[in-house]
Amino acid sequence: MARPWFKRFPFGQSRLGRLIFGLNLLGLVILVIGALVLSDLRRSLIVTQIKSLTSQAELMAEVIAEVSTEGEPQPHLEPENAVFVLSRFIPAGQRARLFDDKGKQLLDSYPLSDTIDVHTLAPARAPGDPVPKDKTSKREALRQVAEQQLRTEVMMALSGSESATVRANERGVKIVSVSIPLKRVKEVLGVLTIEGGDVDKIVQAQRLAMLPFILIAFGVTMLSSLLLTWLVSRPIQRLSAAADSVRMAKTRAISLPDLEARRDEIGVLARSLESMTDTLWRRMEEIDRFAADVSHEIKNPLTSIRSALETLPMVKNEAAKEKLLAVINQDVRRADRLITDISNASRLDAELSRDTPRTVEIGALLEDVISLYQQSHIAGEVSVDFKRTLTPAASKVSGREGPLGQVFRNLIDNARSFSPPGGEVRVRLEHSSLDPALPLSIVLEDDGPGIPEDNLETIFQRFYTSRPKGTSFGKNSGLGLSISRQIIAAHGGRIWAENRKDEAGNVIGARFCILLPSVY
Repeated sequence: MARPWFKRFPFGQSRLGRLIFGLNLLGLVILVIGALVLSDLRRSLIVTQIKSLTSQAELMAEVIAEVSTEGEPQPHLEPENAVFVLSRFIPAGQRARLFDDKGKQLLDSYPLSDTIDVHTLAPARAPGDPVPKDKTSKREALRQVAEQQLRTEVMMALSGSESATVRANERGVKIVSVSIPLKRVKEVLGVLTIEGGDVDKIVQAQRLAMLPFILIAFGVTMLSSLLLTWLVSRPIQRLSAAADSVRMAKTRAISLPDLEARRDEIGVLARSLESMTDTLWRRMEEIDRFAADVSHEIKNPLTSIRSALETLPMVKNEAAKEKLLAVINQDVRRADRLITDISNASRLDAELSRDTPRTVEIGALLEDVISLYQQSHIAGEVSVDFKRTLTPAASKVSGREGPLGQVFRNLIDNARSFSPPGGEVRVRLEHSSLDPALPLSIVLEDDGPGIPEDNLETIFQRFYTSRPKGTSFGKNSGLGLSISRQIIAAHGGRIWAENRKDEAGNVIGARFCILLPSVY
């Protein structure tokens, strides 16, 4: 199939480029058509020429009526005196005629001027050639029509009123004609007719005068179209091709340094696309790692359960059987918690992007969460205490209440699991001066064994479940802190862990700190 002709040009391969050229050319075409038609200009030229000829004819009519009329009380025109006026005062390119009171032509300035009417001779006819059609009849027809129009104009002037028309002369050329009655007192003695130049030639001269401007406008339009195509259409095509490469896994991300360095919307689009594709690749890699971690973590309790079930029929001791059943029960609960946390983690991104942020009063949210622990507290278990130094107005953030509540529950549950029986988890809501952009601080402290210095950051990794000796294993899935950091980061905040130490430098517990931006 042949390629369309317009695709042979640089702009033809781009729909946007064709649109740019089309819109620019449309405006230019409208301008050119308006300039070439010149209907308004033509009418204006005709009106202007009529006014000029009328003024000139009125002046000449007064002069002719004054110097070329004789006889009292019956004055009449004397052509000999009018010849002098017509030969001296008619400008070049104009024609004047003088008619008596009967409409008979007395004088014509055309034979009096130096103008020579030139007609192109027909080419010589060779012997035997057919005789060409005689053009005499056509010229005669034009002459008759011109005489008829002229007579109509003269008769109207003889009636006492001025007449101005656009008519054809004997050569078929359109001219402007003005006829003025010659009056002596109130008697009409004749008619003076003045014919202007060729109207079409005047319009053609105006068109030729505008031609340089039209060519300049055309060149500027083409240049602007090429620049717009080069600066807009071509870069978008390159971005589209780069996006296709990423889609087909040929490249990891869009990377067009020359476009990214631009300081306009194209550069912003290129940088945004590169950031988006890079984020998508990182997200895909995280999903792959998450799937591998999930597979590994689920296999651990399943392997333990299978081993216990295989061993159970061979065990005859009731105490050992009870121990194996307890292991199975613990692994089942661990697998259940693991699956629940995995489900929550997989839904987290969708929930954060779907829920619209609202103003949340962190103090009230913490009071609601902690009140549930306080109401269900049993003597001997770990208690939870809450203190705040911020007013409700100063503790407001823009966020999502559900995920933030999940963060606080995860941290409190984690702290309680590490605290000794009868211990206390302390939660404080206060102002922070660490980061001016994050003035709202939530601090959570426990009395547990603390966190190894090497693991202060790794505890926020998924499925991290290393626990100190003396604490029960299997009560956590290892996703709580990872989910908490993800939620805090989505709210524009920070979360980290550190150890509490006494004056001697001994670890006396762990501390989790959260900083959030305030809307106060």
